[in-house]
Amino acid sequence: MSAVPSPPAPRRRRFGWPQRVFSQVLLMQLAIAAGVAVVATGLFLAPLSHQLDDQAMRRALAIAQSTAAQPLITADLLASRPSADGPVQREAERVRRATGAEYVVVMDRRGVRWSHPDVRQIGKVVSTDPSDALAGRDVMEIDSGTLGRSARGKVALRDSGGAIVGAVSVGIEYDSVRARLLAAIPGLLAYAGGALAAGALAAYLISRRIQKQTRDLAFSDISALLAEREAMLHSIREGVVALDRSGRIRLLNDEAQRLLGVGPEARGRPLDEVLGAGRTTDVLAGRVWGTDLLTVRGHRVLVANRMPTDDGGAVATLRDRTELERLGRELDSTHGLIDALRAQDHEHANRLHTLLGLLELEMYDEAVEFVTEVVGVHRTTAEQVTEKVRDPLLAAMLVGKATVAAERAVALRISADSLLPDRLVDPRGLVTVVGNLVDNALDAAAGSPGASVEVMLRAEGRTAVLRVRDSGPGVPAGQREQIFTEGWSTKALPAHGKRGLGLALVRRFAERQGGHARVAAAADGGAEFTVVLPEALSEALDGEAR
Repeated sequence: MSAVPSPPAPRRRRFGWPQRVFSQVLLMQLAIAAGVAVVATGLFLAPLSHQLDDQAMRRALAIAQSTAAQPLITADLLASRPSADGPVQREAERVRRATGAEYVVVMDRRGVRWSHPDVRQIGKVVSTDPSDALAGRDVMEIDSGTLGRSARGKVALRDSGGAIVGAVSVGIEYDSVRARLLAAIPGLLAYAGGALAAGALAAYLISRRIQKQTRDLAFSDISALLAEREAMLHSIREGVVALDRSGRIRLLNDEAQRLLGVGPEARGRPLDEVLGAGRTTDVLAGRVWGTDLLTVRGHRVLVANRMPTDDGGAVATLRDRTELERLGRELDSTHGLIDALRAQDHEHANRLHTLLGLLELEMYDEAVEFVTEVVGVHRTTAEQVTEKVRDPLLAAMLVGKATVAAERAVALRISADSLLPDRLVDPRGLVTVVGNLVDNALDAAAGSPGASVEVMLRAEGRTAVLRVRDSGPGVPAGQREQIFTEGWSTKALPAHGKRGLGLALVRRFAERQGGHARVAAAADGGAEFTVVLPEALSEALDGEAR
């Protein structure tokens, strides 16, 4: 028969230091409040005891001085003998009862008592040394005598000539001093208890606030959360910037440092000081509102989102969409080329049909003339471009733009004073600049009377000067700086959903090379964009045409 398993023993509850932040803070604050109350009470009682002793001794001395100042005491001392019913005893007892002293002892120069509450002690020598008082020095002390422990005051007793004839010793019962001290303790403890209760209440309220702010977590949980947060922030491929209510950077992960081009030293500094003026700073600081806001930082196109926090600060996230924007612009260009190729396909089919008809009608001379004319137009355009623009990449781009312009019924011309040698330091960058400006000019000129776009590219030493003029409606004077701002555009959204980056990138590219980008009104209407790029060309070799 199998044995029945015994039930598991109940787990013994372990008592120890609590884990919750709320409990730990409450216990620590209660311990501090109790410790402060105990220390304060002790620090108050210690000087209080000394103060009460001092007050009792001074009171005894004052009674002794006033008693010794009475001429009758001195006269009776000199004229009588010590006795229980003598005049000195009667006067001393009167003073004792009137002042509440424990005893008033009058002695002669030999230390013999002439008065005492216990009449049996009259005529006997005092129990403590009276030499200091008989020498004319005032004495304050706490000592023990025949009546027990007392606070004492002793003074010399002088005759009318000032000679010392004895002394007066007055004692205050020490039990009364202790009683005053003990009587003060309950009130003091009441005050200390009230202070402790107020401190405990304040500690509880503060701990409750900490409990809400920490969401009743344990210190170990908070430590784990901080470690997880650090690991997460530094591992994600999205920039995170946290700001306090004053606009200072309090957190900056690795990706944000890379995207913004700053280092760890930016923490704790104002955002405007770290990044400088510009749209990126305005977006992160909350001066520009919206979701998925585009901004350009250096050569990077960033998408920023900002979320305020409960403490008045904010957290902003940054995503790098430089490549996505480049692909979007290439997609727009591809769509344009596809439309142009589709139109060219129809035009080519029409030309083939025309040529076929001429051949079928045996109009051979007319057919040759037609083919020569069509081929010559394209050859002339290519030759005109390559004659003025020697860089093959830039020339090829302009030839392609000329074809697109023709399909959109816009005349694209190269200015007669254009001449750009094949010495470009960054041809791809200049292709981006020219392409953006020509695309904008074609959009503006399309549909206008006598639609045209003129491109001028000229080298002035090592400086490249680019000017693009269109016959469109132009740019109002109040918007000539605004159009270079990221995200600002008057056009409809393209396929990739964002606009307002082309001209911003043009200006940023020019300023990065120490140049500038400007827009003005053209002489015959429309807009005229001018870009100056210093150091855009390399030095000419010996014998090379400048």
